[in-house]
Amino acid sequence: MDFDLTGKLLISTPSMGDRRFSHAIIYMCAHSTEGAFGLVVNRPVPRLTMGAVLDQIGIACTPEREEAAVLSGGPVETQRGFVLHQGGSPVDDTAQALPEGLLLSASTDILRAIARGEGPEAWLLALGYSGWGPGQLESEIGQNAWLTCDASRSLIFDAQPGEHQWNAALRSMGVDPMSLSAVAGRA
Repeated sequence: MDFDLTGKLLISTPSMGDRRFSHAIIYMCAHSTEGAFGLVVNRPVPRLTMGAVLDQIGIACTPEREEAAVLSGGPVETQRGFVLHQGGSPVDDTAQALPEGLLLSASTDILRAIARGEGPEAWLLALGYSGWGPGQLESEIGQNAWLTCDASRSLIFDAQPGEHQWNAALRSMGVDPMSLSAVAGRA
């Protein structure tokens, strides 16, 4: 492997054969010769809110946090939660440091801080993750299923989730979403 995608965004193309990743944007938390791990950052779980998740694990929540969206981070371990965040006081000394000052946490300490309104400046809660075995992601990229771009705070935390966020990610690379074709080729 001659490139590391940790801290980058994967943007699915119309060539993506797995419909679970249609119009997906994935923040890459880890990428090595052993495989890859990331979180879909633009797919809210229908009818699931932060308040409902926190209630299930016995954490009281401020009214401002109750209606926050919960994302589907991917199809693997969908009952497991991850918080991707930036800024604020450190509340979780087990958080994994990522490029550009981002952190990945899986502890309830970060959820408690967010629920009280004392958490990080920017955050998202995802259930599940996206994972690839050795060489699998590189193969998918070679088949034109994914584009890669730099991750920005605005694309991850500020863009309207869903297809709007996917369009914004493509435009950040200078790609017109309407110009993409499902037919892959090589020049």
